[in-house]
Amino acid sequence: MSVCLPHIPDIDQMMRITARLTAARSEEPRLAGAEPGDLIRHVSGKRAIFHGQLEGRAVVFRLHLAPEDGAAQREWEEMQRLWPYMAVGDLRIPQPICAAPAMGVVVQEYVPGTPMLELLYSLDAGRRAAYLPPAAAWLRAGTAMTEGWRASRCDSWIARAARATAQQPFAQLRTLEQAILVQMERLAPHIASEPWRVAICHGDYHPNNLIVDGSRLTGIDLGGSQRLPLMKDIARFAMHMGRRRLRLSDRTVLGVDRTCLMAFADAFELSEVERAATLPFFLGFEALIRVENTRLPPARIDRAEKTYRDLLQGLGRCEPGVALI
Repeated sequence: MSVCLPHIPDIDQMMRITARLTAARSEEPRLAGAEPGDLIRHVSGKRAIFHGQLEGRAVVFRLHLAPEDGAAQREWEEMQRLWPYMAVGDLRIPQPICAAPAMGVVVQEYVPGTPMLELLYSLDAGRRAAYLPPAAAWLRAGTAMTEGWRASRCDSWIARAARATAQQPFAQLRTLEQAILVQMERLAPHIASEPWRVAICHGDYHPNNLIVDGSRLTGIDLGGSQRLPLMKDIARFAMHMGRRRLRLSDRTVLGVDRTCLMAFADAFELSEVERAATLPFFLGFEALIRVENTRLPPARIDRAEKTYRDLLQGLGRCEPGVALI
């Protein structure tokens, strides 16, 4: 296999990637014919993703840089599990082609199209909301076969949020986050009135992990899939856009777009408790778990502050019988 990667600033990292791809042939002989191409994304110490060719077809190579953590094996197994359910139609995943998990290599089909967040930014505000029901439908299709119930456990999620808040470098955000944490604690007893809906979820479900090609939606980056409360994936999707203040409609609730939340509420037929307490609780969690860093531009911090204030105001109104969603 001839390996010719584009420039990566860390030359030592580039050499390790090259060596890993070459060594992967011993685990998966099909990789001997691989032709890596342009780099798509490089996360230092974690993964490198790049275009390429294999057996005459366009593919994407996903190289996990620390294969000993099992991430490549989990991603490969999850793609194989989902592929029979999401191989055809408008709601899909990329076809898994081959893998050398011990070497951290996963190869999947190249999916043409545009990441949904990028697409939404390119559209007039009035055209964006049409993509929300399909996004909710993709998550529903991807989780339906594993959906079940589990006793609610708010304490562990509150503890994780508290640890993240303690790392917040911006004082004005930290003050708001502490108030959000109080509201999460207030909602916890209400959530305990019914079990949580859980499933094998995406784990990092946001608009740029959906590729849009006409009416086809393809979910990518499945390596974080695990059994989680469904409300977490929904909250992740909504808060990802909320923190960026991406306008989808004329109504904001709980710091995010209400039209977005309603698309998921309809797709999953959310119960009263899920609408009034559980989903708001996880919106609080998703706001706090993403800690800003000091390298971010001031505008990003301003947007986060506005989102936190809107979220805090909404959480203060949440209680059983009050339908914000």
